[in-house]
Amino acid sequence: MSENIQKDSFELKLEEDKKTLQQCQESKNLKSCFDCDMLFECETRKRYVDSAYNSMSKGAGGGFEF
Repeated sequence: MSENIQKDSFELKLEEDKKTLQQCQESKNLKSCFDCDMLFECETRKRYVDSAYNSMSKGAGGGFEF
């Protein structure tokens, strides 16, 4: 059973940032950001983490529920 669920702006941003992150990993022949020397300074990873958080909290900040 397939439902036609519209993705919100937070989910769309998360998909976009995930794709960018995966492209970066592939370009460096890495399977994970944890193998990268730029792990803590990486703006691409930071944007992805922020997008994941915003997608879960829907931009409300504070806590979110799974």
